[in-house]
Amino acid sequence: MDFSLTDEQRMLQDGLRRLLTSGGTWDAVAEMGVIGMLLPEEKGGYGGAGSDLMVVFEEIGRAGSDLPLIDTGVLGAGLLAAAGQDVDDVLAGGARIALAHAEPGSRYDLAHVETRAEENVDGWRLTGRKSVVVDAPNATRLLVTARPEDHAPIALFEVDPKALDLRGYPLTGGGEAAEIALDATPATLLWADADAMLADTHARATLAISAEALGLMESIRALTVDYLRTRKQFGRPIGKFQVLQHRMADLLIEIEQARSAVVNLAGHIDTPDRDRHVAATKNLVGEVARLVVEDSIQMHGGIGVTEEYDLGRLAKRLSMVDHRFGDTLHHLERFIELSA
Repeated sequence: MDFSLTDEQRMLQDGLRRLLTSGGTWDAVAEMGVIGMLLPEEKGGYGGAGSDLMVVFEEIGRAGSDLPLIDTGVLGAGLLAAAGQDVDDVLAGGARIALAHAEPGSRYDLAHVETRAEENVDGWRLTGRKSVVVDAPNATRLLVTARPEDHAPIALFEVDPKALDLRGYPLTGGGEAAEIALDATPATLLWADADAMLADTHARATLAISAEALGLMESIRALTVDYLRTRKQFGRPIGKFQVLQHRMADLLIEIEQARSAVVNLAGHIDTPDRDRHVAATKNLVGEVARLVVEDSIQMHGGIGVTEEYDLGRLAKRLSMVDHRFGDTLHHLERFIELSA
């Protein structure tokens, strides 16, 4: 399996890194064609391979950006394209999409959907609650999952965000989310049996956030190495002390192990045993992320938790990676189940 980047991927990587370093906005990222890189050609994009997602989201993580590319580009555009909907407005950056799928008490179970859909002479109406809907306060399009009856397949609907009274709040790792209450809310049916497409888009979203975590780890590593070289104690840089050298070496090994796992998942994202690789990678990335956050802050001392220093912001964002699309324990159990 060849994991080397193509010329196009290298050009995108370099351009995206420069753009994000200079404070690239949503419009600038969309104009660069980044969203199209997340979808295969048959779904309106020009990329969509696992390596494409890894390139894009590692750079997003490296910059510590909270642009909602996972929500609009992977989940939103991916679901719309799978449902046969036009995604031209999304690719051009004219639309931001939020997916309202998780519900109170659902944890990370994709099949846990209690929101009800009822059809009458006026069309479909949805009733239920959705929680932690990322980027909902800024979304121009809102996708909602619901069931017409208890044991029916999950259906995918679109709801006008303006018809809802959203209760938004900031997220610890950056960005915003909202709690959504649906009470006979008018909706448009997009797809009647969305279970498979939800599993597919969430697997790709897990790859994306794992790659983002990898980029965050690299930025935190660079900050920590620089601090160890410049911070002096007893007349010499603290990076000269052997105990810190050993800890930094251990940290580098763990980050490289996480990189290998993400590369492996990128290569298996379209294979039959995809889900087992998803579980293994997300579990490992979560474990390494926790180690990177704890060790980097400890090696920095008190400065590591100040708001003025980049490490505090990056560490928060990296910590929150474990809480999207399944935490370490969830994926450990899932890996055991799939392996058995």
